[in-house]
Amino acid sequence: MTTALLVSVPQSAQAGPPNLISNPGFETAGTGTMPACWSQSGWGDNDYSFQTVADAHSGTKAMKVSLTRRVDGDRKALITENTACAPTVVPERQYDLSLWYKSTTPDVSVTLFRRDTTAGWQYWTDLKTLEVSAGYARAEVRTPAVPPGTDKIAWGVSVYGTGSVTTDDYVMEEVSVPTPEPQCTGTPEECLKGRWDVLPVQNPVRSMHSVVMHNGKVLVIAGSGNDESLFEAGTFTSAVYDPEDGTWRTIPTPVDMFCAGHVQLQDGRILIMSGNKGYPSADGTIGYQGLKDSFVFDPETESYIRTNDMNGGHWYPSATILGNGDVISFGGLKEDSTGNVTAEKFSAAQNKWLPMNEVNQTWSYWGLYPAMILMQDGRLFYSGSHTFGNGTPGTGASIYDYDANTVTDVPGLRAKDERDESASVLLPPAQDQRVLTIGGGNNETNPVANRFTDIIDLKQPNPAYVHGPPIPQGEVDQGQGRRPQTGAEGKMYVSAVLLPDGKVFETGGALHDRADPVYEASFFDPATDTYEPGLATDPIPRGYHSSSFLLPDGRVMSVGDNPGNGTYNHNVSVYTPPYLLKGPRPRITSVIDGEWTYGDTQRITVDRPIAKAELIRPAAVTHSSDPNQRFVDLPLSVDGNNVDLNVTSNPNLAPPGWYMLFAVDANGIPSVAEWVRLGGPAAMARSSAGHHAPSAHVHEFADDLAKAPRKKLKKRDSVPVDPAIAGCDRHYGSAGVCVPTVFPESVKPTTAARCRWLADHDYGRLRVNGGDDPLRLDPDRDGTACGKGDLRRR
Repeated sequence: MTTALLVSVPQSAQAGPPNLISNPGFETAGTGTMPACWSQSGWGDNDYSFQTVADAHSGTKAMKVSLTRRVDGDRKALITENTACAPTVVPERQYDLSLWYKSTTPDVSVTLFRRDTTAGWQYWTDLKTLEVSAGYARAEVRTPAVPPGTDKIAWGVSVYGTGSVTTDDYVMEEVSVPTPEPQCTGTPEECLKGRWDVLPVQNPVRSMHSVVMHNGKVLVIAGSGNDESLFEAGTFTSAVYDPEDGTWRTIPTPVDMFCAGHVQLQDGRILIMSGNKGYPSADGTIGYQGLKDSFVFDPETESYIRTNDMNGGHWYPSATILGNGDVISFGGLKEDSTGNVTAEKFSAAQNKWLPMNEVNQTWSYWGLYPAMILMQDGRLFYSGSHTFGNGTPGTGASIYDYDANTVTDVPGLRAKDERDESASVLLPPAQDQRVLTIGGGNNETNPVANRFTDIIDLKQPNPAYVHGPPIPQGEVDQGQGRRPQTGAEGKMYVSAVLLPDGKVFETGGALHDRADPVYEASFFDPATDTYEPGLATDPIPRGYHSSSFLLPDGRVMSVGDNPGNGTYNHNVSVYTPPYLLKGPRPRITSVIDGEWTYGDTQRITVDRPIAKAELIRPAAVTHSSDPNQRFVDLPLSVDGNNVDLNVTSNPNLAPPGWYMLFAVDANGIPSVAEWVRLGGPAAMARSSAGHHAPSAHVHEFADDLAKAPRKKLKKRDSVPVDPAIAGCDRHYGSAGVCVPTVFPESVKPTTAARCRWLADHDYGRLRVNGGDDPLRLDPDRDGTACGKGDLRRR
């Protein structure tokens, strides 16, 4: 832990902004046991006391909060949440908070609440963990920018471990962070909308998986690349892209990792699980089959290393890293093409997949690529985003409690059966515990993809999705050239990327299953829950098997597109957001320590004032899904160009591993990222040696769910899954070609109309597999669909 802005002797008084706190030293008594304008609160199973004591830093009184027994929960001494006592604040401005304290427990945080003018008082964030201190020490921390619609804040200390904290002499001052004068360094349109560049070197493989590694390089995984001929030949590929010199290196790949799962482990290696054991049979009786195989990819040697096998196959599995570094996985298809109902857990400590009897099981089938997002208390939120088919039974979204082994539905998700290849992200910052779910379709019924934006606040006692603004519309190409989108036309296969300025960049997508690319991009602003439409659009179609992800330099890279005709677009495009065209970037000139632990204070130096800093977990994305993507706010303690960053004490907010550290100025311009590792062995050993490591500060969020947990299921091996779950009629063409089992509603159910649609989408000649022709594409029975003889008038 580096030296923080803590001093153990009084500082000389200096003239400055007014202190906005009433009764900052507790000298004025209240009507009850607490001093005037101060209140007590908290929750959980614990024994506690609040005392006004004479052991003051100045004056005659101080406030002492003690916990003598604790099972869970916390106790807080806070500014009273009323008009008379709570300081008035101005949206978008920041405030420096300070106090003097002494503490016998490391489990103390400075906690902040805010009053929304519409929704009332609510938790805002934990700003700083206080170190153990036998004598009085001063702690100072800066608030994030006050959210829109906030008129007052209240703050104080939370104690969530046995011991006590005594505080005195609170100060709250408004600060002004200098805003550089914007300087447009592109064309006026680029400075407003950003710019796309198509790189001169193409992606050498047919990838559908993209992973940003802690050395700044990008691993893309293809396996057989959805090409049955490559599968039969045993040709499986991956590649590594180096943004520094723009080069690609093809990597030998041991098995078909086509449609595997993947996640970065805490040491920076990439865990890859399952993949493709076999393509669907030509007669349509057998679907895709999942592998049990598992590997780690080592970024240093750029090679795959086999782990032990999973307990079963999981083609299209989820992969979520937990707060202790373990990885949990659900869903997918087994070796026999049935649905896998077993949860799998990879132990970080043992470096292996655990036996099934060591993993809690609900025997639930979660579908394919279910988006399972880690919550602040260790539970998992299934957002409803998935790949292929309908959503899960019930409301389509739920909270899974691994320890209690329960699944509880949460309400509000619209069109839960049309969320195939929607995108879900934990909105910035992770401390806010809000999830955004956008777009989607259904490959089985093939409707027009939707424009839905749904948002859920997991801080609420009984969380429920609420409607957000519709996704902005752009242009769509249905084979006759681009045209403006109309009506309810939205998109599936959408990519959602967290940016260092705190916004979400959504880009790419398609109107129908593996067809009709949509050219549209926008920013979603979590502060206002609004879209900024009309950004520059990727000139390359980005539909099925595409992905977009943040690079350490703040740009966004996009790869892939694999439409139903079986082709693959190898072009790579890179988006430069407007924030990189506003003028010079702030620079992180030093990071004192690159190994961080939880509850730590880490010093950096910068070349000019910054407004915020954050950790962004690097991408591991496929099929619009990256449930581990998160943006973790680092509240600042500022002393000129020396900035102390206050790291969360809760590993569920920032699971262990490598992160991109960005510093951002008041204009929203980010630095180039520095890489730091949170919760690595060196940092954790150093923390343990000090015996003052804080535990996780967990809050009582989502603790009063209206629905009862689902009825427990009996043990079972699997569930039946339609072999045509991928939405492709295997009577036509190879397995890499997807003739839709259901054509879009606008296509008449005639041979001529369907063949015209296939021609407009460049399907070419298609052989008919076997004697059946369920879509009536080969009326003349010559074994070729949509041939000349099939289109003659009869």
